[in-house]
Amino acid sequence: MSPCYRRSVSAAALAAFLALPLAAQAQEAVPQNDLMNATVWMETSVEYKATVMQLFKLAQTQLDAALADSEWTAVPDKQGEGYADLPVAIVADLDETLMDNGNYQASLVKRGTSYSSSEWTDYVNSQTSGALPGALDFLNYADSQGVKIFYVSNRKNVEKEGTIGNLEALGFPMGGNVDTVLLRGDKEEWGSAKENRIAFVAENYRVALLMGDNFGDFSDAADGSLEERDAALEEAAEHFGKDWIIFPNPEYGSWESATFGGDWSLSPDERRQMKIDAMEAWTPAE
Repeated sequence: MSPCYRRSVSAAALAAFLALPLAAQAQEAVPQNDLMNATVWMETSVEYKATVMQLFKLAQTQLDAALADSEWTAVPDKQGEGYADLPVAIVADLDETLMDNGNYQASLVKRGTSYSSSEWTDYVNSQTSGALPGALDFLNYADSQGVKIFYVSNRKNVEKEGTIGNLEALGFPMGGNVDTVLLRGDKEEWGSAKENRIAFVAENYRVALLMGDNFGDFSDAADGSLEERDAALEEAAEHFGKDWIIFPNPEYGSWESATFGGDWSLSPDERRQMKIDAMEAWTPAE
């Protein structure tokens, strides 16, 4: 190819490029979002699906052990005298423990917005949550063994109808004539802390398992500082993998707010900096 021809081709290409709209001349910047990687992992990865599937298999193994041992309880501090003679129950969180709300989190990412209470209520009432892989198999097995499943969630009382409708549509065991959906605000004293609702179940049932994605699904100590949470975990460590089954959730939870002292009035940049400061980082040699 002659130099003159190369120059004419280059000139033609440049002219064609300059004729394009400005937006097409440069790739549009993709907005950064702290929630994106966690949501992509939970929405698309086989690693996440495999993790929760194996946790439900572990839960079934541990439930069998609990059914074979009448002294077994996940909440010894809450069971009264004679609890071994009570019917067996499981206490489980809903969101990101049994129910998959990835479409809501993906919506936040794609719209560049963040959680709002009123919009969450609209989402719950849309009844579009799914079931985590393995959840229904485990729950139906537990139900077949005569185990009552109590869904102890921090969804609000005003979201109860939508929640029950979604659970029924997915085929979750619903407890017959027993109200097994215990939400925040169902009773005046039922706030976001869950231990009083767990104790409510333990009055009439032997609680074989606690299941959740947040430390707060097991202990009210979840609202403490990072140091306090570490101490609470150490105290409760023997429960995990035995009668407390915890699920991964890198999208949201008390782990996040603990890094900035639970102060949601801080700006996103202030919260982000405090998260960075909370990490211990390796420093390469100079």
